[in-house]
Amino acid sequence: MNTITTTNFNFPGQKSVYKGKVREVYTLENDKLVMIVTDRLSAFDVVMPKGIPYKGQILNQLATKMMKATEDIVPNWLEATPDPNVAVGEKCEPFKVEMVIRGYLVGHAAREYANGKRELCGVKLPEGMKENEAFKVPIITPTTKAESGEHDMDISREEILQKGIVSEEDYNTLESYTRQLFLRGSEMAKNNGLILVDTKYEFGKTKDGEIVLIDEIHTPDSSRYFYAEGYLERLANGEPQKQLSKEFVRQWLIENGFQGKEGQQIPEMSDEYINSVSERYIELYEQITGETFIKADVSDIENRIEKNVNQYLDSL
Repeated sequence: MNTITTTNFNFPGQKSVYKGKVREVYTLENDKLVMIVTDRLSAFDVVMPKGIPYKGQILNQLATKMMKATEDIVPNWLEATPDPNVAVGEKCEPFKVEMVIRGYLVGHAAREYANGKRELCGVKLPEGMKENEAFKVPIITPTTKAESGEHDMDISREEILQKGIVSEEDYNTLESYTRQLFLRGSEMAKNNGLILVDTKYEFGKTKDGEIVLIDEIHTPDSSRYFYAEGYLERLANGEPQKQLSKEFVRQWLIENGFQGKEGQQIPEMSDEYINSVSERYIELYEQITGETFIKADVSDIENRIEKNVNQYLDSL
């Protein structure tokens, strides 16, 4: 199955290229960004050696839908999606923090809690919580935005302000936007039989100084979802929740002795396993959107992308 795991385009007016864990961002001279969403899979801040069929298309189309569904409450960077794997928008100066919001004790927060920690990113956690239990009010637990190959680090609101990473005025806006987006995302998930468990948002500033939403939003790479049906029963019985997110990949890696720590080897991913991951991503797309996923032609992905992007840029 054809996948796109790296690109080497040369678009008209191209100035630079930034390669993240999953996205490759081409900066053009007119302050436009061309973001290619690859099929790379990242877990524990490590990029896996094989691509996942249709993953880039799924993330890009889902992020686009979610941006359009939230643009009435938060402005965003997106202008067009000329190809299933491509988003084009305005160049912004990203904030150096990611806004993580958690509605439930799960994942990283649950692992920290199980180790006895009762404070996460400066937020006090109540005693006696069970894994997968809802917080009374969703908590915001920011992380620093790491360079490629490095790990994001937990950081508190106080540290962010103290170190001058974000001004207090801007940080208050980021917190407000984060809560509003999480509320909207939770409502949309509920309408499709899901619970939005936790997610992260990234923001930037335009050249005019406007704070806008950038990158992906409410995708399986940036968010965790539970199925609503049976949630309370599973919680009461101490059973694992049925979930749609990248967490199933993390769990598989943990079971196979990998958590991104020094000296650990990434386990071999068979074609069968790779295809099962692709099917899970498609399932998540369809469950979140309530729509059937239509696979794009992947016989020659690179040429398809180059042609579609160039046609779009010519039309401007």
